[in-house]
Amino acid sequence: MRAVEFQEYGGPEVLKVVETGLPEPGPGQVSIDVAYAGVNFADLKARAEGYRVASLPFRPGLEVSGRIRAVGAEVTGLQPGQEVAALTDGGAYAETVVATAATVFPLPEGVSLRIAATLPTVLPTAHALVHEVGRLRAGETVLVQGAAGGIGTAVGQLAKAAGAGAVYGVVSAEAKAEYARTYGYDEVFVGPDFDAEVRRATGGRGVDLALDPVGGDTFRRSLDALAVFGRLVSFGNASSAEPWQVGQPELYPKGRTVSGFSVLGLAGTAPKALRALTERAFRTVAEGTVELPVTAEFPLAEAAEAHRLIGSRQSTGKLVLRVG
Repeated sequence: MRAVEFQEYGGPEVLKVVETGLPEPGPGQVSIDVAYAGVNFADLKARAEGYRVASLPFRPGLEVSGRIRAVGAEVTGLQPGQEVAALTDGGAYAETVVATAATVFPLPEGVSLRIAATLPTVLPTAHALVHEVGRLRAGETVLVQGAAGGIGTAVGQLAKAAGAGAVYGVVSAEAKAEYARTYGYDEVFVGPDFDAEVRRATGGRGVDLALDPVGGDTFRRSLDALAVFGRLVSFGNASSAEPWQVGQPELYPKGRTVSGFSVLGLAGTAPKALRALTERAFRTVAEGTVELPVTAEFPLAEAAEAHRLIGSRQSTGKLVLRVG
């Protein structure tokens, strides 16, 4: 079978197509003939910085859609030929991938394989940010970094459906702001100086919930943008800054809180909770509450071009690789 991997860290050019043997599922696993693979910023960090890379060569990719090829021992509720979406621990840039059965999800009725490849990382994350971790209440205000990305697109729609009083987004370019405004955002701020815009938009009050995948200075500014009793959820470190630290001086005076979320972390520590979360999240697509547009599609052999597009910071929505 064909797969895409890298043998050294670097730019998109280090991604190479290789021929390799078909993987076989072990106990508690299934193999999936991949239709589409989602492309995420975490894949770029793996290629460039070694994020979550145990050893080289390494095959990136965290999410796929396709049909089950084979089922390993001790697996129940899944069968060959079944259309599924799956969260993988790397390796999704391939014609066949092995995934833990606990992170393989039958497709809801009416959801295509193409759209399904965009769901396993984005939808559970977005749902958790708004509901399980963010605990958004009707009438509250939300600030979302990366509003035009896959997670931002879903969060805007989920927050509106939950009755948010106002949903504010932050993007890196005006073209992205126009895109975000079509997916639930009331105002979209362009550039790093969003904190002043938040104060203006909220009359100096700040927002009730801020969602940050960037880290570093953006994390600090998001914390400062919170209202009294406001909540910040960190769900990434795209800036590669030093891990954040928050203590009494930042939290006590206004009763603010900081929490975190990682869909991959939850998959490793609480797979039953992840399954329940994912089922709730997938229903929002099946019911039409959330639309996740695929804004660019590349064949597997052109994975490097997908990485270049995301790295250019010009992409919106979700990107996929067309595999089988």
